[in-house]
Amino acid sequence: MVKNKLKLHGFNNLTKTLSFNIYDICYAKTERHQKEYIEYIDEVYNAERLTKILINVTRIIGANVLNIAYQDYDPQGASVTMLISELPMKHADMANTESPGPLPEAVVAHLDKSHITVHTYPESHPDNGISTFRADIDVSTCGVISPLKALNYLIHSFDSDIVTIDYRVRGFTRDINGKKHYIDHPINSIQAYISEDTRNNYSMIDVNVYQENVFHTKMLLKEFNLSNYLFGSGQTDFSKSELFGIEEQLRREMLEIFYGRNIARMPKSLNKQVKKTVALTKKRSSRRNKKT
Repeated sequence: MVKNKLKLHGFNNLTKTLSFNIYDICYAKTERHQKEYIEYIDEVYNAERLTKILINVTRIIGANVLNIAYQDYDPQGASVTMLISELPMKHADMANTESPGPLPEAVVAHLDKSHITVHTYPESHPDNGISTFRADIDVSTCGVISPLKALNYLIHSFDSDIVTIDYRVRGFTRDINGKKHYIDHPINSIQAYISEDTRNNYSMIDVNVYQENVFHTKMLLKEFNLSNYLFGSGQTDFSKSELFGIEEQLRREMLEIFYGRNIARMPKSLNKQVKKTVALTKKRSSRRNKKT
């Protein structure tokens, strides 16, 4: 039960917006592999499929779809925008406290007079074989509930190498005495709304501007298994030096996206880590081949 509720004059006019961006990185060796990667992404995440996903998500969180606009693009990518409205709340005591929201298996949430959008951006580098897929999801609500409660569900619905999350509360609402309130719930970090198992899997950085009610969190996957990043190829298709070069490219790509800047040369410490990982991966692969 929520204690010490803020008594408002009329409707809660605060707008709370969550921007959730995921990046998936892979290596496509040949031009054919790169083309197949783009085709694969466009097939799995086309506008029709995205629309079905968002409709299911909207139903799960207890909202009603008012309007849908969707579009596939040439040569690749898709967009879906949904205008949604509230349904009777499934859980009247849901609050904005700093705690993870429900997982996909047990989602109970509510969005009030809101919208959800998703845009996809698959692309492949023509020279070095690095291919990336980015999905942008925006959830905007007006009223009591914060879209942060849907964040844990969204993260557990995707496998991603890098995640960037922005949360901002805009506007103001008045209490019964006429005083303006620019936020209606305490928040120290977006991380508080992410489950512990997810936080343990990622390196995370916060960049917050508390006085402006702006919060930003970046996540980089800790575990790196090279075999999971080779699209259309296996490790046996490359030499040891090629594997090292591919892993260096992949790690640089991830770090550049995570930090938002280009890196001219990999740090020596990271190069050592790459060599060690490639050697260990090669050794494990050799053991597996011997067993078979």
